[in-house]
Amino acid sequence: MPIITISRGSNSFGKETAEKLAEKLGYECISREILIEASEQFHVPEIKLVHAMHDSPTILDRFTHGKEKYVAYIRAALLRHLQKDNVIYHGFAGHFFLKGISHVLKVRIVADMDDRIEIVMKRDNVNQVQAQRIIEKDDAERRKWSAYLYGIDTWDSTLYDIVLRINKLTVNTAIEIILDAIKQPAIKTTVESQQMLDDLTTAALIEAELVNEFPTIRASVDNGNALINLKTFINETKEVTAKIEDTLKKIKGVKTVQIDIIPFTLDVKC
Repeated sequence: MPIITISRGSNSFGKETAEKLAEKLGYECISREILIEASEQFHVPEIKLVHAMHDSPTILDRFTHGKEKYVAYIRAALLRHLQKDNVIYHGFAGHFFLKGISHVLKVRIVADMDDRIEIVMKRDNVNQVQAQRIIEKDDAERRKWSAYLYGIDTWDSTLYDIVLRINKLTVNTAIEIILDAIKQPAIKTTVESQQMLDDLTTAALIEAELVNEFPTIRASVDNGNALINLKTFINETKEVTAKIEDTLKKIKGVKTVQIDIIPFTLDVKC
């Protein structure tokens, strides 16, 4: 069965759509759980990931290679979860991590500002002006995060297979449209698309395991054959290669390993 990712703004009925759809399909529905999984798997305090998600992107700049580490941990945790199939993910940048996987239906849920304002007014007991400011601030932060981490604008409709506006369309109508879409042959899981997802997941796990020690690492996997690229000092090549090869022995799905090292150069001025 296809994987479904639902991108949404705050208070846009995306969470409600995802949960009701998952119930109809018998799918698992996940969102913030990814932070917990990343925290547990890679021994990063969850509070750091939570703060990183909700604070300004510049918080990551306080840590050496903070951006690379954050993306690697979240990406690995999410892909490992989605590898099981029959999952709906409504959260941050799921569609971005799954680029090129054909059995993923990428959905964007949007809602009218008036409806969103009404939700926030009731929830937070604020007036109309305050509610609109809350929503606009949250929208701006989400777009800032996407641009900073992934170089994308989540409001770009070309990133999605379907964009649904909850207004004339109800949540239930949106669900029916999505249910019809996943029946299409182009969205079906194939041996090839599953292998691509398996390879993508393996590459993500490689990067997550090694990014703390080798922040410049980039991994790609093709049918279990891993290609690793990173920068290090030329005199450390042998030691680094041995470390990577030892780590990859513990990662399921790796058949062969090729390591390409780009040596750092030091500019020495007399």
